[in-house]
Amino acid sequence: MIDALREEAIVNKVGGRFKLSTLIQKRLVALNAGARPLVDLDTNDKMQIVIEEILQDKIYLDTNANLRVTGETPVEETAALDLADL
Repeated sequence: MIDALREEAIVNKVGGRFKLSTLIQKRLVALNAGARPLVDLDTNDKMQIVIEEILQDKIYLDTNANLRVTGETPVEETAALDLADL
């Protein structure tokens, strides 16, 4: 698991060591808050889960350094319901 962090491939995948550490930290916070893992691993090691999610392109940082899940629409982009229109 930690060996994957030493390889340049994962660093380059996310755009640098700072972005990698930010992505890991934000995803660990989400997992600790009750988010479900996006990969099917036989472990409770959250760090290993996060590394595998990155390697499988399941999570990424957007341009504002917000954690995003691949395929999900960001909350800010969803249309708001205006009750006055009803």
